[in-house]
Amino acid sequence: MIAIDGKSLTLEQVIAAARSGELVELTQESREAINKTRAYVDKKLAEKAVVYGLTTGFGKFSDTFVPEDQTAALQRNLIISHSCAMGQPLPTEVVRAAMLLRCNALARGNSGIRLSTIETMLNMLNKGVHPIVPEKGSLGASGDLAPLAHLVLVMLGEGEAEYQGRRMPGREAMETAGIPTIELAAKEGLALINGTQIMTAIACNVLWDAFHLSKTADIAAAMTCEAQLGIKKAFDHKVHAARGHRGQQECAKNLLQILEDSKLAMELNPDKVQDAYSIRCVPQIHGASRDAIEYVRGVLSNEINAVTDNPIIFPDEDEAISGGNFHGQPVALAMDFLGIALAEFANVSERRIERLVNPSLSNGLPAFLTKHGGVHSGFMIAQYSAASMVSESKVYAHPASVDSIPSSAGQEDHVSMGTTAARKARMILDNSRKVLAIELFAAAQALWLRGEDQLSPATRAVYDRIRQDVPPIDEDVVMHPLMVRCEEMIAAGEIVKAAESVCGELR
Repeated sequence: MIAIDGKSLTLEQVIAAARSGELVELTQESREAINKTRAYVDKKLAEKAVVYGLTTGFGKFSDTFVPEDQTAALQRNLIISHSCAMGQPLPTEVVRAAMLLRCNALARGNSGIRLSTIETMLNMLNKGVHPIVPEKGSLGASGDLAPLAHLVLVMLGEGEAEYQGRRMPGREAMETAGIPTIELAAKEGLALINGTQIMTAIACNVLWDAFHLSKTADIAAAMTCEAQLGIKKAFDHKVHAARGHRGQQECAKNLLQILEDSKLAMELNPDKVQDAYSIRCVPQIHGASRDAIEYVRGVLSNEINAVTDNPIIFPDEDEAISGGNFHGQPVALAMDFLGIALAEFANVSERRIERLVNPSLSNGLPAFLTKHGGVHSGFMIAQYSAASMVSESKVYAHPASVDSIPSSAGQEDHVSMGTTAARKARMILDNSRKVLAIELFAAAQALWLRGEDQLSPATRAVYDRIRQDVPPIDEDVVMHPLMVRCEEMIAAGEIVKAAESVCGELR
C-alpha cells in the first residue's frame, strides 16, 4: 500500500501503482490538511470574495465574477468544455500514473478540493477504472488542461473508461465498479485539471524505461566489442576517473564487468592500436546519456511532489495566490533533454551495427554476416531499418520546449509544450529500443560466426538467452519476427537479467 501525502512519493512508487496495480491511500496528515483548506474555501465563498477560479471565470474570463449559486455549474462546465483532446488513448500505465500524481498533488492540502472528491479518484485507481484519455491537445500551460479534463469526465459519469479489459461509457464503468459519480463543488474542477500530471506521468514511465535501456545499451555494446575483437584497455578506470563524469565511469565499469574473461575482447590487440569511436568511446557516449537521465530523475522527483494548480491556497496565511505553478517548462526542458539522450543510444548503436555488417570495418567477419553472400543478403537490410529509425528519432529530438503558441486570447501568452516533449521522448525510447534489439540480433550472429566458446561468461549468458528464441541465420529468413522477439526481451528485462545473473548487478 502506497500512502500519499503530497511530499514523499517516489518514482518507484509511481511505477508500482502504474504498472503493478499497487493500492494507494491518503495519510491522516493529508486528510486533515485537505479538510482544513476546504473549510477555508467555503469561508471565502460565504464572504463572496473574488478568487480566481473560485468566484471568477477562467483564462481570459478571469475578470468575470460568478455568483455563488453558479459556482458548481462553473466547475462542471469547465470539465465539459475542456475535454477537447484528440488522438489515440494514452496507455493505461500513463493514465494510472496521472491519477496517482494528481491525487498526490491534491494531498498537500493547497488546492481547496473536498476529501470525498479525491477519494473518488483513488477508488477509481484502486479498482481499475481507467478513463480513456486522448494523447494530444495539451499546451503544457495552464497545465495539461484537455487530457486531465478527460480524466475527470468519468468521475462525473461522462466520457469513456476501460474497466476489466473492456472499453465502456464512463457512467457504466463507475456503476460496474461500485463507485458513485460526483458533482463538483466550487474550485474542484480547476483543482483537478490545472496541473502537469499528464506530462509528468508520461515522463515517469519513459524515465523508468530509460534506466533499463542504459544497461541494455552497455550489454549490446559489449557484445559488439567482442565481435569486433575490441580493446578493453580503453575502458580502464584510470582513463575515466581522469575525466570525472559519473555516467562515463559507471558505463566503463559495466563494460569491464560484462567483458571479464572474454577471449575475443582483449586488453591489447597486436593487430590494431585502437578501436573506432563507436567502440572505444562507448563510456563517453553512453555515459553522457546516463548523466542526462540522472538530471531528469532529479527534475521529476521534484515534480511528482509539487503543487501545480492555480490558485494555491494557504489557509494559515489567509491567502489564495494566483500564480503559475501549472507551467510545464521544467518538465518540458527535461524531457527534450531525455529524448536527445535516448536518441544517442540508438545513434551510436546503428554505427556499431554498420561495423558488424560492413566487411571493410568488421575485422574479418563475412559481409552482412552471412556465409553465402550474393545468393543471400544476410543482415544488409537490418542495418537499413536501424538507420531509418535513427533518422526518425533525430526529427523527434527537435526540442518542443522552444516553441510557444499564445492561447486564451493572449492571456496565456507563453506555454511549455511539455506534454509534446514527453510524448516525443516516448517515441524516441521506442525507436532506440528497436535499434538496440537489431544490434543484439546482429551481434549474436557475429559471435556465432566467431565461435560461442570464446565469449565472456556474461555475454554468453545473454547469447544463450537470445538463442532460446532466435536461432542463428544460416540462410535468408524473414527477420522481422526475430527482431521483434529481441525487442520483447529488452522490454521484459530479460537481456539485463541474463547478464546480471553471471556478472552481478550492473550500474
